[in-house]
Amino acid sequence: MAVDSFRFMDPISARVMRAWMKRERPGPIPWTRPAKPLSACRVAAISSAAIVASGDAPFDLERERADPWWGDPSYRRIPATATEAGVDVQHLHIDPQYALADLDCVLPLRRLRELADDGTIGDVAPTHYSFQGYQLDTTPFLADTVPRMIDDLRAESVDIALLVPV
Repeated sequence: MAVDSFRFMDPISARVMRAWMKRERPGPIPWTRPAKPLSACRVAAISSAAIVASGDAPFDLERERADPWWGDPSYRRIPATATEAGVDVQHLHIDPQYALADLDCVLPLRRLRELADDGTIGDVAPTHYSFQGYQLDTTPFLADTVPRMIDDLRAESVDIALLVPV
């Protein structure tokens, strides 16, 4: 099933954005080999699906609807115990029904617990993270949000962070 990331935009803005996105060039990927075996590592997941735990502040969808060139650069903390019943998906560019039916398709918490239970990984981090993957201007996200997420990951002694792009 194709996803129309531009369905909330007027046709001219959508055409301009599609052309603009083709100009983006991938940069180097900073791969770091873990310092210990996977079976001893604490793992966290970071999803771009804009997941919000029940009771947390929502992502700013109204501003994005009003200004389709903007994406909310903030992030949310998701407890490792989260289930479909305890979250919402607030992303204008994906169909949330699949994530709300099976959270693991956008934030694989059950699978991480299985991997910890069978000894493949050492431990599941107590907190996982989600942000809104729609970021045309990544400057605020990279300058402010990512360093704060990294601080949170370090505070929980996370060895490996898995990015789950949606």
